[in-house]
Amino acid sequence: MGAVALRLEGLEGDEQADLKAHGGPDKAVCCYPAEHIPSWERAIGAPLPAGAFGENLRVSGVREDQVCLGDVFTIGTGVVQISQPRGPCFKLAARWGLRDLPARMAQAGISGWYVRVLQPGTIQAGDGLRLQQRTSEISIAEVMRVTYRDRRDTQAIEAVLAASSLAPAWQATLHKLARHPQQEPNFGG
Repeated sequence: MGAVALRLEGLEGDEQADLKAHGGPDKAVCCYPAEHIPSWERAIGAPLPAGAFGENLRVSGVREDQVCLGDVFTIGTGVVQISQPRGPCFKLAARWGLRDLPARMAQAGISGWYVRVLQPGTIQAGDGLRLQQRTSEISIAEVMRVTYRDRRDTQAIEAVLAASSLAPAWQATLHKLARHPQQEPNFGG
C-alpha cells in the first residue's frame, strides 16, 4: 500500500462515519494487538483480515498490559501518545455474529487502545512502535479492569483518573461509573 499520512485527526483515507463514537484528536488512531487475533479467529471460525476489529493499526509485540496511558511512541516519521483504551463495541458483535464479543473483550481487557497524534508524519506497514517516553505506570489493562470489572476499587480508579493523559471523555465516564458502579460503561460505537 505504501506510506500513509498520519494527521492530527487520523490516517489519510480513514473516513469515519460516526465521529461521536470514533475519531477526534483523542481517538485519532485505533491500535489492536495481533497477538489476540488467533484466539478470536478460533472463536469466530473465520480468518480476520486487517481492520477486522476496527483497528487502523494491527500492532505486534505490545499488548494492553504492556502499554500505559501517556506512552509516547514514534511510528514512521510521526509521534503518537496513548490516550485511552478502545471501548468494546456492539458493532463488532454484529459484524462477526458473536453476541458476547464486547463483554469478552471487556472482561479479558483486550480491547486495544487509541492514540492521539502529537506530530504528524507518514507511516507504512512494518513501521514499529518505538517507545520514547512513559508518563505513567497505568496500563491500558488496568484502565479496562477498573472500568469493566472492579469499579468498587476506588483507589485504583483515582490513580487512573490522576493520569493527565487520559482522554477527557473516558475520564467523565469513569467519574460517572465510580459514583454508580452498577451501571455499564457507554462509550458509543
